[in-house]
Amino acid sequence: MIIDKITLSVIQAGLQQVCDEMDLSFSRAAFSPVISEANDRSDGIYAADNGDLIAQGIGGLPVFVGTMEYSTRELIRLINEGKVEQPKEKDIYIVNDPYLGGTHLMDVRFVKPYFRKGKIFCWLSNTGHWPDIGGSVPGGFSASATAVEQEGLRLPPVKLFKKGKLDNEIYSIICSNIRVADQRIGDVKAQEAALLVGEERLDFLLDKYGDEIVQKSISLLRQASCNQMKSFIQEIPNGIYKSSAWVDSDGVVNEPLEIKLAITKKYEELEFDFSGSSRPCKGPMNSVLATTLSSVYLAMRHIFPEVPINGGAFIPLKVKRPSNTFLDAHYPRPVSGCAAEVSQRIAEAVFIALVEVLPSRVTAAPAGTSGNFALGGV
Repeated sequence: MIIDKITLSVIQAGLQQVCDEMDLSFSRAAFSPVISEANDRSDGIYAADNGDLIAQGIGGLPVFVGTMEYSTRELIRLINEGKVEQPKEKDIYIVNDPYLGGTHLMDVRFVKPYFRKGKIFCWLSNTGHWPDIGGSVPGGFSASATAVEQEGLRLPPVKLFKKGKLDNEIYSIICSNIRVADQRIGDVKAQEAALLVGEERLDFLLDKYGDEIVQKSISLLRQASCNQMKSFIQEIPNGIYKSSAWVDSDGVVNEPLEIKLAITKKYEELEFDFSGSSRPCKGPMNSVLATTLSSVYLAMRHIFPEVPINGGAFIPLKVKRPSNTFLDAHYPRPVSGCAAEVSQRIAEAVFIALVEVLPSRVTAAPAGTSGNFALGGV
Protein backbone atom coordinates (compact mmCIF):
# COMPACT_ATOMS: atom_id res chain seq x y z
CA MET A 1 0.00 0.00 0.00
CA ILE A 2 1.37 3.40 -1.04
CA ILE A 3 0.20 6.47 0.87
CA ASP A 4 0.95 9.83 -0.71
CA LYS A 5 2.60 12.56 1.38
CA ILE A 6 -0.46 14.80 1.44
CA THR A 7 -2.70 12.06 2.84
CA LEU A 8 0.00 11.12 5.34
CA SER A 9 0.27 14.74 6.49
CA VAL A 10 -3.50 15.08 6.80
CA ILE A 11 -3.77 11.92 8.90
CA GLN A 12 -0.88 13.08 11.10
CA ALA A 13 -2.68 16.36 11.69
CA GLY A 14 -5.93 14.48 12.27
CA LEU A 15 -4.42 12.31 14.99
CA GLN A 16 -2.92 15.38 16.62
CA GLN A 17 -6.27 17.13 16.47
CA VAL A 18 -7.94 14.21 18.25
CA CYS A 19 -5.53 14.64 21.16
CA ASP A 20 -5.83 18.42 21.20
CA GLU A 21 -9.62 18.19 21.34
CA MET A 22 -9.35 15.73 24.22
CA ASP A 23 -7.09 18.23 26.02
CA LEU A 24 -9.55 21.05 25.43
CA SER A 25 -12.54 19.03 26.57
CA PHE A 26 -10.72 17.89 29.70
CA SER A 27 -9.70 21.39 30.76
CA ARG A 28 -13.10 22.95 30.06
CA ALA A 29 -15.03 20.28 31.95
CA ALA A 30 -12.68 19.74 34.92
CA PHE A 31 -13.69 21.13 38.28
CA SER A 32 -10.21 21.57 39.78
CA PRO A 33 -8.32 24.76 38.88
CA VAL A 34 -5.05 22.82 38.71
CA ILE A 35 -6.51 21.11 35.63
CA SER A 36 -8.90 23.70 34.23
CA GLU A 37 -6.57 26.70 34.62
CA ALA A 38 -3.06 25.34 35.09
CA ASN A 39 -3.58 22.60 32.44
CA ASP A 40 -1.82 20.04 34.62
CA ARG A 41 -3.07 17.24 32.38
CA SER A 42 -2.41 15.46 29.12
CA ASP A 43 -4.19 13.24 26.58
CA GLY A 44 -2.82 10.77 24.06
CA ILE A 45 -3.29 7.81 21.73
CA TYR A 46 -1.27 4.61 22.19
CA ALA A 47 -0.66 1.47 20.13
CA ALA A 48 -2.90 -1.53 20.78
CA ASP A 49 -0.16 -4.13 21.06
CA ASN A 50 2.68 -2.44 22.96
CA GLY A 51 1.43 0.97 24.14
CA ASP A 52 3.78 2.97 21.89
CA LEU A 53 2.89 6.64 21.70
CA ILE A 54 0.98 7.48 18.51
CA ALA A 55 0.06 11.12 19.24
CA GLN A 56 -0.22 13.40 22.26
CA GLY A 57 -1.88 16.76 22.83
CA ILE A 58 0.44 19.75 22.48
CA GLY A 59 -1.15 21.52 25.44
CA GLY A 60 -0.27 18.90 28.05
CA LEU A 61 2.56 19.06 30.56
CA PRO A 62 5.85 17.96 28.94
CA VAL A 63 6.68 15.48 31.73
CA PHE A 64 3.75 13.29 30.67
CA VAL A 65 5.27 12.63 27.23
CA GLY A 66 6.88 9.40 28.39
CA THR A 67 5.02 8.46 31.56
CA MET A 68 1.67 7.86 29.85
CA GLU A 69 3.30 5.60 27.28
CA TYR A 70 5.04 3.68 30.06
CA SER A 71 1.87 3.24 32.12
CA THR A 72 -0.11 2.07 29.07
CA ARG A 73 2.59 -0.53 28.38
CA GLU A 74 2.43 -1.70 31.98
CA LEU A 75 -1.36 -2.02 31.79
CA ILE A 76 -1.08 -4.12 28.62
CA ARG A 77 1.57 -6.30 30.29
CA LEU A 78 -0.59 -6.90 33.36
CA ILE A 79 -3.60 -7.74 31.19
CA ASN A 80 -1.55 -10.21 29.14
CA GLU A 81 -0.25 -11.80 32.36
CA GLY A 82 -3.79 -12.23 33.66
CA LYS A 83 -3.23 -9.89 36.62
CA VAL A 84 -5.75 -7.31 35.39
CA GLU A 85 -9.21 -8.01 34.01
CA GLN A 86 -9.50 -8.21 30.22
CA PRO A 87 -10.82 -5.04 28.53
CA LYS A 88 -14.31 -4.80 27.11
CA GLU A 89 -15.91 -2.07 25.07
CA LYS A 90 -16.62 1.14 27.02
CA ASP A 91 -14.38 0.07 29.94
CA ILE A 92 -12.07 2.67 31.49
CA TYR A 93 -9.18 1.75 33.80
CA ILE A 94 -7.90 4.06 36.53
CA VAL A 95 -4.31 3.91 37.85
CA ASN A 96 -1.94 6.20 39.70
CA ASP A 97 0.67 3.70 40.93
CA PRO A 98 3.97 5.55 40.36
CA TYR A 99 5.92 2.29 40.10
CA LEU A 100 3.77 1.25 37.12
CA GLY A 101 4.70 4.22 34.97
CA GLY A 102 3.28 7.07 36.97
CA THR A 103 4.69 10.24 38.43
CA HIS A 104 3.47 11.25 41.87
CA LEU A 105 0.21 9.87 43.25
CA MET A 106 -1.81 13.01 42.47
CA ASP A 107 -1.42 12.38 38.72
CA VAL A 108 -4.32 10.02 38.04
CA ARG A 109 -4.52 8.20 34.70
CA PHE A 110 -7.56 6.97 32.84
CA VAL A 111 -6.97 4.40 30.08
CA LYS A 112 -9.68 3.33 27.63
CA PRO A 113 -9.49 0.61 24.97
CA TYR A 114 -10.70 1.89 21.59
CA PHE A 115 -12.45 -0.88 19.69
CA ARG A 116 -13.00 -1.20 15.93
CA LYS A 117 -14.86 -4.19 14.50
CA GLY A 118 -14.60 -6.04 17.79
CA LYS A 119 -10.83 -5.59 18.22
CA ILE A 120 -8.72 -3.04 20.06
CA PHE A 121 -7.41 -0.57 17.48
CA CYS A 122 -5.54 1.58 20.03
CA TRP A 123 -5.72 2.90 23.58
CA LEU A 124 -6.85 6.37 24.64
CA SER A 125 -5.37 7.72 27.84
CA ASN A 126 -5.24 10.89 29.87
CA THR A 127 -3.69 12.13 33.08
CA GLY A 128 -5.07 14.76 35.43
CA HIS A 129 -3.55 16.14 38.60
CA TRP A 130 -6.13 15.70 41.34
CA PRO A 131 -5.87 18.33 44.10
CA ASP A 132 -5.73 15.65 46.78
CA ILE A 133 -5.26 11.90 46.91
CA GLY A 134 -5.17 11.45 50.68
CA GLY A 135 -1.95 11.01 52.62
CA SER A 136 -0.52 12.84 55.59
CA VAL A 137 -0.91 16.37 54.21
CA PRO A 138 -3.53 18.07 52.02
CA GLY A 139 -2.39 18.29 48.41
CA GLY A 140 -0.03 15.32 48.59
CA PHE A 141 3.30 17.20 48.66
CA SER A 142 4.64 16.05 52.01
CA ALA A 143 8.25 17.19 52.29
CA SER A 144 8.82 14.88 55.25
CA ALA A 145 7.33 11.67 53.80
CA THR A 146 9.54 8.60 54.12
CA ALA A 147 7.12 6.06 52.56
CA VAL A 148 4.68 6.25 49.68
CA GLU A 149 1.72 5.43 51.95
CA GLN A 150 2.26 8.81 53.65
CA GLU A 151 1.72 10.51 50.27
CA GLY A 152 -1.73 9.15 49.52
CA LEU A 153 -3.87 6.40 48.05
CA ARG A 154 -2.03 4.16 45.55
CA LEU A 155 -4.30 2.70 42.87
CA PRO A 156 -3.34 -0.32 40.76
CA PRO A 157 -5.02 -0.61 37.35
CA VAL A 158 -8.73 -1.32 38.01
CA LYS A 159 -11.86 -0.69 35.98
CA LEU A 160 -13.51 2.47 37.27
CA PHE A 161 -15.99 2.35 34.38
CA LYS A 162 -17.38 -1.02 33.32
CA LYS A 163 -19.20 -1.07 29.99
CA GLY A 164 -19.59 2.70 30.27
CA LYS A 165 -21.00 2.79 33.81
CA LEU A 166 -19.17 4.15 36.85
CA ASP A 167 -18.37 1.45 39.40
CA ASN A 168 -19.77 3.15 42.50
CA GLU A 169 -18.10 0.71 44.88
CA ILE A 170 -14.59 1.48 43.62
CA TYR A 171 -15.43 5.17 43.44
CA SER A 172 -16.64 5.17 47.06
CA ILE A 173 -13.37 3.53 48.18
CA ILE A 174 -11.42 6.31 46.45
CA CYS A 175 -13.62 9.06 47.91
CA SER A 176 -13.33 7.60 51.41
CA ASN A 177 -9.56 8.16 51.28
CA ILE A 178 -9.33 11.72 49.93
CA ARG A 179 -10.20 15.18 51.18
CA VAL A 180 -13.08 17.28 49.76
CA ALA A 181 -14.24 14.08 48.11
CA ASP A 182 -17.57 15.38 46.85
CA GLN A 183 -15.78 17.60 44.33
CA ARG A 184 -13.87 14.76 42.63
CA ILE A 185 -16.80 13.65 40.54
CA GLY A 186 -16.27 16.79 38.42
CA ASP A 187 -12.74 15.72 37.50
CA VAL A 188 -13.72 12.07 37.02
CA LYS A 189 -16.49 12.99 34.61
CA ALA A 190 -14.16 15.41 32.80
CA GLN A 191 -11.55 12.68 32.27
CA GLU A 192 -14.21 10.28 31.05
CA ALA A 193 -15.68 12.92 28.72
CA ALA A 194 -12.28 13.68 27.19
CA LEU A 195 -11.82 10.00 26.30
CA LEU A 196 -15.30 9.87 24.80
CA VAL A 197 -14.46 12.92 22.67
CA GLY A 198 -11.30 11.15 21.50
CA GLU A 199 -13.33 8.07 20.62
CA GLU A 200 -15.81 10.13 18.61
CA ARG A 201 -13.10 12.01 16.70
CA LEU A 202 -11.19 8.80 15.95
CA ASP A 203 -14.39 7.27 14.58
CA PHE A 204 -14.66 10.18 12.17
CA LEU A 205 -11.01 9.92 11.06
CA LEU A 206 -11.13 6.16 10.53
CA ASP A 207 -14.50 6.24 8.79
CA LYS A 208 -13.15 8.84 6.38
CA TYR A 209 -9.79 7.24 5.48
CA GLY A 210 -10.25 3.59 6.47
CA ASP A 211 -8.67 1.57 9.25
CA GLU A 212 -5.94 0.08 7.08
CA ILE A 213 -4.75 3.42 5.69
CA VAL A 214 -4.68 5.06 9.13
CA GLN A 215 -2.84 2.10 10.65
CA LYS A 216 -0.28 2.15 7.84
CA SER A 217 0.10 5.92 8.26
CA ILE A 218 0.78 5.49 11.97
CA SER A 219 3.59 3.06 11.14
CA LEU A 220 5.05 5.42 8.53
CA LEU A 221 4.87 8.41 10.88
CA ARG A 222 6.63 6.44 13.60
CA GLN A 223 9.47 5.54 11.22
CA ALA A 224 9.69 9.13 9.97
CA SER A 225 10.09 10.48 13.52
CA CYS A 226 12.77 7.89 14.22
CA ASN A 227 14.67 8.83 11.06
CA GLN A 228 14.38 12.54 11.77
CA MET A 229 15.65 12.15 15.33
CA LYS A 230 18.58 10.09 14.03
CA SER A 231 19.43 12.77 11.47
CA PHE A 232 19.58 15.44 14.17
CA ILE A 233 21.67 13.22 16.44
CA GLN A 234 24.19 12.89 13.62
CA GLU A 235 24.92 16.62 14.05
CA ILE A 236 26.62 15.72 17.34
CA PRO A 237 30.24 14.50 17.12
CA ASN A 238 30.85 10.99 18.43
CA GLY A 239 32.02 11.07 22.03
CA ILE A 240 31.02 11.12 25.69
CA TYR A 241 29.45 14.23 27.21
CA LYS A 242 29.20 14.54 30.98
CA SER A 243 27.30 16.76 33.38
CA SER A 244 25.90 17.04 36.88
CA ALA A 245 22.77 18.69 38.24
CA TRP A 246 21.75 18.93 41.86
CA VAL A 247 18.71 18.69 44.10
CA ASP A 248 19.34 20.68 47.29
CA SER A 249 18.07 17.90 49.58
CA ASP A 250 15.42 15.22 49.81
CA GLY A 251 13.43 17.15 52.43
CA VAL A 252 14.37 14.77 55.23
CA VAL A 253 18.17 14.43 55.08
CA ASN A 254 19.87 17.80 54.57
CA GLU A 255 22.36 16.66 51.97
CA PRO A 256 22.42 17.42 48.21
CA LEU A 257 21.47 14.77 45.67
CA GLU A 258 23.55 14.54 42.49
CA ILE A 259 22.16 13.73 39.07
CA LYS A 260 25.30 12.55 37.32
CA LEU A 261 24.93 12.00 33.58
CA ALA A 262 27.17 10.62 30.85
CA ILE A 263 25.77 10.83 27.31
CA THR A 264 27.51 8.60 24.77
CA LYS A 265 26.93 9.60 21.17
CA LYS A 266 27.66 6.86 18.67
CA TYR A 267 26.54 7.24 15.06
CA GLU A 268 22.74 7.66 15.14
CA GLU A 269 22.08 6.99 18.83
CA LEU A 270 22.46 8.67 22.18
CA GLU A 271 22.91 6.60 25.33
CA PHE A 272 22.06 8.27 28.66
CA ASP A 273 23.81 6.83 31.71
CA PHE A 274 22.79 8.12 35.16
CA SER A 275 24.48 5.29 37.08
CA GLY A 276 26.78 7.66 38.97
CA SER A 277 23.88 9.52 40.58
CA SER A 278 23.09 9.55 44.29
CA ARG A 279 21.66 6.51 46.01
CA PRO A 280 17.91 6.22 46.76
CA CYS A 281 16.97 8.87 49.27
CA LYS A 282 14.90 8.79 52.44
CA GLY A 283 12.64 11.72 51.54
CA PRO A 284 10.19 12.29 48.66
CA MET A 285 12.71 13.29 45.97
CA ASN A 286 13.01 9.83 44.47
CA SER A 287 12.09 9.55 40.80
CA VAL A 288 10.37 6.50 39.35
CA LEU A 289 11.86 5.11 36.15
CA ALA A 290 9.02 6.39 33.96
CA THR A 291 9.58 9.97 35.10
CA THR A 292 13.33 9.67 34.55
CA LEU A 293 12.79 8.40 31.01
CA SER A 294 10.19 11.07 30.32
CA SER A 295 12.52 13.81 31.57
CA VAL A 296 15.13 12.74 29.02
CA TYR A 297 12.51 12.69 26.26
CA LEU A 298 11.16 16.13 27.11
CA ALA A 299 14.70 17.55 27.18
CA MET A 300 15.41 16.18 23.71
CA ARG A 301 12.01 17.45 22.59
CA HIS A 302 13.13 20.97 23.57
CA ILE A 303 16.47 20.55 21.80
CA PHE A 304 14.96 19.14 18.59
CA PRO A 305 11.39 20.53 18.51
CA GLU A 306 11.04 19.77 14.80
CA VAL A 307 10.69 16.04 15.45
CA PRO A 308 7.02 15.02 15.71
CA ILE A 309 6.47 13.34 19.04
CA ASN A 310 5.51 9.68 18.82
CA GLY A 311 7.13 6.41 19.86
CA GLY A 312 9.53 6.54 16.93
CA ALA A 313 11.23 9.69 18.23
CA PHE A 314 12.35 7.79 21.33
CA ILE A 315 13.94 4.83 19.53
CA PRO A 316 17.42 6.42 19.07
CA LEU A 317 17.41 7.56 22.73
CA LYS A 318 18.74 4.73 24.87
CA VAL A 319 18.43 5.30 28.62
CA LYS A 320 20.29 2.80 30.79
CA ARG A 321 18.24 1.86 33.83
CA PRO A 322 19.79 3.82 36.72
CA SER A 323 19.49 0.98 39.25
CA ASN A 324 20.39 1.69 42.87
CA THR A 325 20.02 5.45 42.41
CA PHE A 326 17.29 7.87 43.44
CA LEU A 327 16.30 8.06 39.76
CA ASP A 328 14.85 4.51 39.80
CA ALA A 329 12.55 4.40 42.81
CA HIS A 330 10.97 1.15 43.96
CA TYR A 331 8.25 0.55 46.54
CA PRO A 332 7.99 1.94 49.21
CA ARG A 333 10.18 4.95 48.38
CA PRO A 334 8.26 8.28 48.51
CA VAL A 335 8.07 10.07 45.16
CA SER A 336 5.89 13.19 45.47
CA GLY A 337 8.74 15.46 44.32
CA CYS A 338 9.70 13.49 41.21
CA ALA A 339 7.46 15.23 38.66
CA ALA A 340 7.55 18.76 40.05
CA GLU A 341 11.21 18.94 41.07
CA VAL A 342 13.50 16.10 40.00
CA SER A 343 12.23 15.91 36.41
CA GLN A 344 13.40 19.48 35.79
CA ARG A 345 16.85 18.72 37.20
CA ILE A 346 17.18 15.66 34.96
CA ALA A 347 16.35 17.85 31.95
CA GLU A 348 18.91 20.36 33.22
CA ALA A 349 21.59 17.64 33.27
CA VAL A 350 20.80 16.81 29.63
CA PHE A 351 21.02 20.49 28.65
CA ILE A 352 24.34 20.98 30.46
CA ALA A 353 25.84 17.88 28.81
CA LEU A 354 24.90 18.94 25.27
CA VAL A 355 25.18 22.73 25.39
CA GLU A 356 28.80 22.83 24.21
CA VAL A 357 28.17 20.72 21.10
CA LEU A 358 24.73 22.23 20.32
CA PRO A 359 25.05 25.84 21.51
CA SER A 360 22.45 27.15 19.07
CA ARG A 361 19.85 24.59 20.10
CA VAL A 362 20.18 24.06 23.84
CA THR A 363 18.24 26.50 25.98
CA ALA A 364 19.06 27.67 29.48
CA ALA A 365 18.17 25.31 32.32
CA PRO A 366 14.62 25.48 33.70
CA ALA A 367 13.77 27.14 37.00
CA GLY A 368 14.39 23.89 38.83
CA THR A 369 11.11 23.88 40.73
CA SER A 370 7.38 24.17 40.17
CA GLY A 371 6.84 26.02 43.44
CA ASN A 372 3.73 23.97 44.30
CA PHE A 373 1.27 25.70 46.61
CA ALA A 374 -2.02 24.10 47.58
CA LEU A 375 -4.93 26.02 49.12
CA GLY A 376 -8.33 24.50 49.75
CA GLY A 377 -11.27 24.31 52.08
CA VAL A 378 -14.99 24.90 52.40
